[in-house]
Amino acid sequence: MFRFIIVSFLGFLISSSLAFSETNDVPVGRHFESQHQAKIGGKDISYKAIVEETFLTDNSGKPAASIVSFSYIRTDIPKNTNRPVIFVFNGGPGSSSIWLHMGLVGPRRVSFGDDVKPETVPPFQLADNPDSPLDKADIVLFDPPGTGFSRILPSGKAEQFFGVAQDAKATANFIKNWIRKNKRWNSPKYLMGESYGTVRAAVVAKYLAGGPMGSGSMDGVTLNGVILLGQSMDMGGRGDVSYTTALPSMAATAWYHKKIDRTGRTLEQPVAEASAFAEDEYLAALYSGARLLPQERDRIADKLAQLISLDPKTIISHNLRISMAVFSRELLVDEGLQVGLYDSRYTLPLDAHGGDPVADDPAMGQYVPGFIATFNNYINDELGVEIDDFYLSIEFHKVNGRWNYGFGPGVPPNRNFATDIATAMRRNPYLRLFVGTGWYDLVTTAGKADYVIGHSGILLAQTEFHYYSSGHMPYLGPKSRTKLSRDLRKFIQETSK
Repeated sequence: MFRFIIVSFLGFLISSSLAFSETNDVPVGRHFESQHQAKIGGKDISYKAIVEETFLTDNSGKPAASIVSFSYIRTDIPKNTNRPVIFVFNGGPGSSSIWLHMGLVGPRRVSFGDDVKPETVPPFQLADNPDSPLDKADIVLFDPPGTGFSRILPSGKAEQFFGVAQDAKATANFIKNWIRKNKRWNSPKYLMGESYGTVRAAVVAKYLAGGPMGSGSMDGVTLNGVILLGQSMDMGGRGDVSYTTALPSMAATAWYHKKIDRTGRTLEQPVAEASAFAEDEYLAALYSGARLLPQERDRIADKLAQLISLDPKTIISHNLRISMAVFSRELLVDEGLQVGLYDSRYTLPLDAHGGDPVADDPAMGQYVPGFIATFNNYINDELGVEIDDFYLSIEFHKVNGRWNYGFGPGVPPNRNFATDIATAMRRNPYLRLFVGTGWYDLVTTAGKADYVIGHSGILLAQTEFHYYSSGHMPYLGPKSRTKLSRDLRKFIQETSK
């Protein structure tokens, strides 16, 4: 890959200081631009990378927050081509876009020797990413205020941005500013969100239309497609249904770790068996509650044991309701191992668990160091970004813990945001939905995705489901990443005509 860097530096920002022009109170934004070539999607392409700062203002017009975004724009195409553009973000809330950036959509990615037993100490490897969708669409990666290099400014307040509605407004304003600045009003447009980013995508898709109950103006910005990876839109809780929707992913995990019979059986077979059992006998048994007869309870426990390889006594001791936390500890207990919740292919010893739900997760705990190190080297060495501040990958206390889901800062969520996608699809009959899920994701499961989409008023005729042999980040692993890339290319091509 050939890279020629031309860096334009306009202004300089540290988290506590901001440069302003001498004539007014408009801040001067940072801007770094570089030219590159790469082989993506089997084609040699040329593109420019732009890292730039956009300012969001409060109601009085004062700058309240800065957004530092990463845009990849193909340059070897005819001028005025209505080329698709994908606006990409992760979730948290409180997460930057580093995961999708370095795992799927960027032209360069982190490379591990073994994706499920990754290196956890330097040196880490950076590689070309032929699976990036950059050959089909331009890519804009968005970091919300308080994440990445994006910051709330001295004149801004956290409560203006740390909430579902506030975040959607900020995201929509950034998107509209980017479209206006780059003259892309007629380009097919897409949102790609992962994890909490699926909530952001749902709410933003509805908000972009505008209206008196939305932005307060008639914005009329419509989308060709919304791409959801690791959907987490329904935060209302579903009682016993949550145990039934989790079952297929447990069965997939047991199959992967060879804890159930794999003779002549592909992954799809135990998943199908678990799904059928969950929708019928298992759901009926849970519904019966204390009325369930002892012999029927034992039969259900034995069937669950066959599907997910836990001891029937353990299953009965938990009243037939196995949480993902219990499953992750019990599946490989005889080997002294715990499986990851974010990706159950990953394992770490059960002993010496520190109790942190993220740092001690066998998946997150192992792949995070490689992402962070390679990203920081990449933006410095190849994109020419010189910013004297830390790139905040995920902010738990300052952002996540203060998030307002509509019930007050820090109050747990209790709403299904998938209904916002349903409303957006009603308003825009051409909007299409792409739902991608990893079978080994024990946090936002494939069964939950199917259930939520099917019970939220979303038009199934305009929705397509895709499943991958991966986890919460369904692009971890060469086979799943390549398959996801093919599916995305096809989706963009079919919906941008």
